[in-house]
Amino acid sequence: MREISPTENWLVITLGMALSGVLYSLVAYPGEPVIIGAIFAMFMGVPLIAFERRLLFRPLSRWIERLPTPVFIVSALVIYEVLMSAGFALAALLLWPLGLLNSKSLAEAIVMPFHVFLYALAVCSLIVFILRVRDLLGHDVFTSMLISRYRTPVKEERVFLFIDLADSTSFAEKHGDLRAQQFLKALFAAFAEPVRRHKGAIDDYIGDAAIVTWPLEKGVKHARCVRCIFDILDDIEADAEAWRKRFGQVPRLRAALHGGSIITAEIGVHHHKIAYFGDTVNTTARLESLCKTLNRPVLISAELAERIKLPRTVAIEDLGSHAVKGRGQTLGVMALKSQAKVAAAVETFDLRIPAE
Repeated sequence: MREISPTENWLVITLGMALSGVLYSLVAYPGEPVIIGAIFAMFMGVPLIAFERRLLFRPLSRWIERLPTPVFIVSALVIYEVLMSAGFALAALLLWPLGLLNSKSLAEAIVMPFHVFLYALAVCSLIVFILRVRDLLGHDVFTSMLISRYRTPVKEERVFLFIDLADSTSFAEKHGDLRAQQFLKALFAAFAEPVRRHKGAIDDYIGDAAIVTWPLEKGVKHARCVRCIFDILDDIEADAEAWRKRFGQVPRLRAALHGGSIITAEIGVHHHKIAYFGDTVNTTARLESLCKTLNRPVLISAELAERIKLPRTVAIEDLGSHAVKGRGQTLGVMALKSQAKVAAAVETFDLRIPAE
């Protein structure tokens, strides 16, 4: 499946907005140039979608998402109104000097009519709903379900990243199950942006673990699967003080990467899901369990590591072959670590060497 670039994605969204404006012009203002409706629709809709995608006023977007649902809905509608009104006014300011508007005055031209607001809100809400469903399922899963790609089981190659929270049991024993669940919810939310940024999809949450997956070609391209886990670790480290203040500790993660052939199929009747079957999934889970045994936070199979050109910021350590439960043969295992941390460790070691 061909990748859609962010630029292409926004071009499609902008085109959709423009077409909605053309349609409204044909119905509500027959005889007037349809380009006017397209321009107004783009100026009103694109900022709203940018806000929803957290590209515009990101702190505000994150803040309202923490509000109770009724308050969130009201707050979102107010923000939508402000953004669309501002976009409408800006479009009017650009078109007014060209003499393309029939308004009697500039003041009248920049005020958005209520019926226009209702139509724009309906169109934007539909687009936002589609984008949110896509985010909920993941871009690949959403598209695959839409075209029924996996109604018949398909053999393909994928990369899997298993991420597990270390010491989750002790946290629950100390703070209680409710607090532990709040901790996990905040942690899984922290995964979302790095996974989206690196074109992955969160397949499932199992207890205190998350499963992220990519088609193999997409996952190894630009070392996305590797960059993803280190971006997650870096984000958590950068927000360490906030984690300590909120939960009393910083999350410690164990992660494993492996890839290979699997069978992908859409299963379920009333609740549909795209599921993955095969030794690759089980091996990734077993590899993640080796993190504790080998005392390494991030492991990758040698098979997958050979297919990835690692970024300079990541160091690799060959740990040899290890027996993996449920697998007939041993698995080559390597550890990954940030180069910055390796350099810091070497510098600390050098400082401890007594001068001759």
